[in-house]
Amino acid sequence: GVDLDYYHLAELPKQLNFLLVSRLLKSKGLQIYAEAAKIIKKNHPNVSFSVAGKIDKNPDAISENELNEWIDNGDINFLGQLSDVRSAILNCSVIVVPCFYREGAPRSILEAMSMGRAIITTDVSGCRETVQEGRNGFLVKVQCPDSAANAMQSLLDEPLRRKMGLESRKYCEEKFNVHSVNDAIIQHINLI
Repeated sequence: GVDLDYYHLAELPKQLNFLLVSRLLKSKGLQIYAEAAKIIKKNHPNVSFSVAGKIDKNPDAISENELNEWIDNGDINFLGQLSDVRSAILNCSVIVVPCFYREGAPRSILEAMSMGRAIITTDVSGCRETVQEGRNGFLVKVQCPDSAANAMQSLLDEPLRRKMGLESRKYCEEKFNVHSVNDAIIQHINLI
């Protein structure tokens, strides 16, 4: 779950900014995100795309050269590793997590939901549980930049971003409140 007080509901920024927060791994969808950013930037050069995360030594990591190419081409803004992601989420309008492997609900999505951001993520286990399609975001095809770009295109609409962001917060309150999650775990443990 997520602490709804620590990750409090926040106004959307005036500038449209998509954000991906993750380790810089191929399986987290970094390349998909960068490709989708290029697609959107062709017709909307003022839209920004940020990435926050740590350069990783994992064999699945993107190369530093690839990251630098995206930065140099103006495809993404690299924020580096952050000890507190709240400032990055405050400055974003939509969080994008195009990962393509099974995981638990990504913490970055839960934190962004709590702060009132629309979600774009893949239809894989863990990620899909954070999105109510069309209510608080969109589920996109795995490893498909065009699918991610189509969802991003839909969220160029400011009223839709705002509506979905508020719905993300409501859904987070309903399902991912850390206190409710902890209570459920305690009840389950007591039953065993």
